Amino acid sequence: MTTPAPRPIAATIAAVVRDGHVLLVRRANPPDQDRWAFPGGKIDAGERLEAAAARELLEETGVTAEPLRVFDAVDVFDRDDAGALRRHFILIAVLCRWRSGEPVAGDDARDARWVPLSDLDGHALATSFGVAELAHKAAALMAAE
Repeated sequence: MTTPAPRPIAATIAAVVRDGHVLLVRRANPPDQDRWAFPGGKIDAGERLEAAAARELLEETGVTAEPLRVFDAVDVFDRDDAGALRRHFILIAVLCRWRSGEPVAGDDARDARWVPLSDLDGHALATSFGVAELAHKAAALMAAE
């Protein structure tokens, strides 16, 4: 008898763009350990998406931002070495406006920094799937704000 895959886990990611840079963290834990990604994490029961994004951003980077709106969602599949599904995350992207603070790695981030948007195109950093596309989308939305 096959064990059914676990239900998807809802999480938020905070997309903060400032002066041509996007705030990213280097993940300390799987999935995507050691890859650069948006700060984020699981949504607590009863917590609004925007509040979860702001909380996770502050916990992982020390940066405070104003959540503006949800602008995308992506699936992340965490598989074992044999390809079996361990976890399925649904990452809900929240556009955020920087308010204060400079990034310092905290919580489950190994590093945190402002990355020039142009660096994402050349794959100079090992990023999680879809980071460059979402970062450019967030930058375009911020420019329109």
